[in-house]
Amino acid sequence: MTWWEAIILGIVEGLTEYLPVSSTGHLIVTQRALGLEGQAADAFAICIQAGAIVAVLGLYWKRVRQAAVGWAGKVGVGPGDADGFRLGLHLLVAFLPAAALGPLLDDAIEARLFNPTMVAVALFVGGVAIIVVDRWKRAKAKREPWGEKADAGRSLEGMTTMMALGIGILQCVAMWPGTSRSLMTIVGGVLVGLSLAAAVEFSFLLGVVTLLAATAYKAIDAGPVMVEAYGWWPMILGSVAAWASAVLAVRWMVGYLKSHGIAIFGYYRVAAAAVIAVLIAVGFFSD
Repeated sequence: MTWWEAIILGIVEGLTEYLPVSSTGHLIVTQRALGLEGQAADAFAICIQAGAIVAVLGLYWKRVRQAAVGWAGKVGVGPGDADGFRLGLHLLVAFLPAAALGPLLDDAIEARLFNPTMVAVALFVGGVAIIVVDRWKRAKAKREPWGEKADAGRSLEGMTTMMALGIGILQCVAMWPGTSRSLMTIVGGVLVGLSLAAAVEFSFLLGVVTLLAATAYKAIDAGPVMVEAYGWWPMILGSVAAWASAVLAVRWMVGYLKSHGIAIFGYYRVAAAAVIAVLIAVGFFSD
């Protein structure tokens, strides 16, 4: 792997990790386009998520600290924070379904679903789902006497454990590359009753927990193979590129969603699926 290939993959990872467009799907397609395949390449794509994790830890440090203080208070090593403890508990509950299924399904998923065709299918289906949910939400708001305010949904402080579990179960669907972890957790958050802003914030925070676990698992499982094949510098460059691009993507998305819906991501996914399908048809990609 060259230095510029590492940077390209890092940029793709950072830009797509927290947007509902599937970072894994984009990385699979980008890797195929660059001619990078195999266990080392798959491990690299997972491990550079470390940069995206650091990005959200920095941007949402107050929330992360709040959860840490809340849990510290429960074990008697700090002043505590009731809302922070509940937030941490809900993140844990939402993480558990993926933690249980991920290791069991990892090999089967990589063998059967890590290819452009499956990515294109997931991108298309997820894109249609986003468009449908966005239109449903807008139609529901119009029927309410107070418009959008009546459809605001709950804040993170008003979230329940069952809501967190529902989001966690939906996150498992994103094990199919191309589906998008962010898509399932954001849409899932809205469907269980969170406001869009709260669903996005919870998705980002849950992403830190989930990605940290996935990165650690893959580093232990295939890290030595990756380092032997590529060395350390591509990993460092890719992670830094992922951090920088994730910061930009998250800031843009938060600003965009303050005055827009999520439909744009649905249309993008449908278009991306069409492009990949065309490339498969002309023989650019082979499964």
